[in-house]
Amino acid sequence: MDRFGALGGLIGAVLVFFVQVLALKGIVLYEYAFCFAYVIIFLQFHMDTNPVIQLVMAFLIGLGIDIFYNTLGIHAAASTLVVFLKIYWTTVLTPSGGYDSGAKINVRTQGLQWFITFAYPLILIHSLALFFIESASFRLFWPTLGKAFYSSVLTLFMVLILQYLFYKKMK
Repeated sequence: MDRFGALGGLIGAVLVFFVQVLALKGIVLYEYAFCFAYVIIFLQFHMDTNPVIQLVMAFLIGLGIDIFYNTLGIHAAASTLVVFLKIYWTTVLTPSGGYDSGAKINVRTQGLQWFITFAYPLILIHSLALFFIESASFRLFWPTLGKAFYSSVLTLFMVLILQYLFYKKMK
């Protein structure tokens, strides 16, 4: 993705989208862990991209996932929430030197510990929003919380694998 510039980023996002809806849709571990690797697309938005564009893109990507999953806007809502929070989360976690112009956050440039600190809360919020909207009540609070936790761990694991496969180390 990063090796081919902006076009590579677009191609990578389209590939991740189709891998999500065609292959990862069926990956479920013990009825509790679902893989939503498409959140890597939101984590990879350039730092200087207009927040409104980021929100619209998140909504449209989430809506596309909803069409394939037949879920009536759940992914669109969770995706939009994550990007909204990401915009503020990046300011909280700004490195001492700040971000470079056009910088992308990834595990190779920021380091594993920093990336997990950045990505996991957003992935967890995505899973929480997704499963609590789906359940539409708090009657199944503990099972829903467990499903969100295990799904977020599986998603983080998949995001890290994708990061190491497609991003080269910056010098």
